[in-house]
Amino acid sequence: MKTAKKNIRHLTLDELNSYFETLGEKKFRAKQVYEWLWLKQAQQFEAMTNLSKELRVKLADNFSLPALRVDATQYSADGTVKSRFKTHDGHLVEGVLIPTDDRKTACVSSQIGCSLSCKFCATGYMDRKRNLDFDEIYDEVVLINQQSERVYEKKLSNIVFMGMGEPLLNYRNVLKAIERITSPDGLGMSPRRITVSTAGVAKQIKQLGDDGVRFKLALSLHAANDTKRNEIMPINESNNLQALIEALNYFYKKTENEITFEYILFNNFNDSLKDADELIKICRQVPADLVNIIEYNPIDMATFRKPDEKVVNTFMQYLEKNRVNARLRRSRGKDIDAACGQLANKEGIVG
Repeated sequence: MKTAKKNIRHLTLDELNSYFETLGEKKFRAKQVYEWLWLKQAQQFEAMTNLSKELRVKLADNFSLPALRVDATQYSADGTVKSRFKTHDGHLVEGVLIPTDDRKTACVSSQIGCSLSCKFCATGYMDRKRNLDFDEIYDEVVLINQQSERVYEKKLSNIVFMGMGEPLLNYRNVLKAIERITSPDGLGMSPRRITVSTAGVAKQIKQLGDDGVRFKLALSLHAANDTKRNEIMPINESNNLQALIEALNYFYKKTENEITFEYILFNNFNDSLKDADELIKICRQVPADLVNIIEYNPIDMATFRKPDEKVVNTFMQYLEKNRVNARLRRSRGKDIDAACGQLANKEGIVG
């Protein structure tokens, strides 16, 4: 039986050094290949033009170089760009470029599908096929950055892990991807410009604190009492609000990194002043910098609706009156199902 070739991007620089030593090649060859893999983002060995043809053939014979590829793209009327990416084993996953005047943000996925079944999210109605490897997540960022440079002539300024999947259930790959994204021999982006969003895995939030991460953390709250949160986010049954409050405080004590709450307003569900009071109560127990109040984006599988503008304004004013730093986040890319909660690999995207 033929053994599968090892993915060359899963080798460290030291391991590449050792490999080239066994070939009797000069040590600097490892550095050259490493630069092709991460700085120059080569997608095939043939592209590594400062290596001899013989060496390129040898690498191709011994290693694989699976790369994420853009399968299809959609352009929104508001400038948002949604891409469907295809993995080496044929899976599809989506990522979004969100442009504003002062920012170009990549919204990236961490899993193919999701296992959390949040009732308001299109991805939650999909099965989780597998985790994305760290190099696949890196590729998402590279490809979205290339789009940003092509369409807007600007590099990405920010990255949010708010696409498909739960990042903290793919903990090792997400952290390794961020390490590559922030490394000088990767994309060199500041970790302060990266936000990881979680539906709330208390144990892993604490682990982030123990690991001393430097990126920002966002908690998808969406309901400020356990009864309502259990109803729309089944993960709350094993990670209740008290456990999450303790985990967030632990994370902040260890890192002092920025924490944000994400709160989607649903009509006649979590949009009353009583709901606002419960949200304020949670905000006073956690050193959160900001509450993002998010406009709900309808999906075919759920019956939720967004509240009237008057209700939204009343909710926002009440938070402001109670000294909560809240910002209303308007949806981008709704016309191409690229907005918050809408990613689901729909067919009909143009190639």
